[in-house]
Amino acid sequence: MQQLRLIQLRSTDALPFSLLLLADETIAAIEKYIYNSAVYVLMDAQEMIGVAALYPLSADELEIKNIAIAVSHQNKGIGSFLIRQLVELARKQHYKTLLVGTADTGLQQIRFYERNGFRQFAIRENFFTEHYPQPIFENGIQLKDMILLRRALYPL
Repeated sequence: MQQLRLIQLRSTDALPFSLLLLADETIAAIEKYIYNSAVYVLMDAQEMIGVAALYPLSADELEIKNIAIAVSHQNKGIGSFLIRQLVELARKQHYKTLLVGTADTGLQQIRFYERNGFRQFAIRENFFTEHYPQPIFENGIQLKDMILLRRALYPL
């Protein structure tokens, strides 16, 4: 994976909505956080294969608001590679904690984050029913609550 490069987009760069929409349901939902986030793309040669939006919650906490890998590149360890890059980036920026939220029905996503050092710590009840105009279903179940996970960045 040494050919992969993480690049921060400038505010004038076009946002990769096709990738962002893999992790969030609507452009309207993405626009609630994307313009206050640092957006990074993962490049493989000249192809954009991943994206992450990092939103500062405080001087100590950084939240991954969106993270996605192109479908054709999933299940190859690239998501874990991207998490490692984000952890290193957050450490260099002196954050102490990295947070991420995912649907309570997203068992595969929860396991992915736990494999990458995150631990569940809270629930945002009714997040998906209150913040999205249409019901969202995953694994045949309507999304209601968001599971919050965090990873301490120190000690190493």
